[in-house]
Amino acid sequence: MVESFYLFILSYRGGDSSDLKSQFAERAFLDHSFPKVSTSFEELSSYIETLADEQMSSQVFDELWDLYELKYR
Repeated sequence: MVESFYLFILSYRGGDSSDLKSQFAERAFLDHSFPKVSTSFEELSSYIETLADEQMSSQVFDELWDLYELKYR
């Protein structure tokens, strides 16, 4: 069963504070409107580009998405 992208990135929380993936995961955790059940690249990418915290960069999202796809697709 494929878990949501949000649940996947939570595994990066609590990491080194200089790690961009850890920073992204922490920001997503604190963002109450983050699409927590989504597995859709289009939905998540659109959210990151238009509504997310400016510290949640699309470059880091793309890196995390690639890792997510390797695990679940």
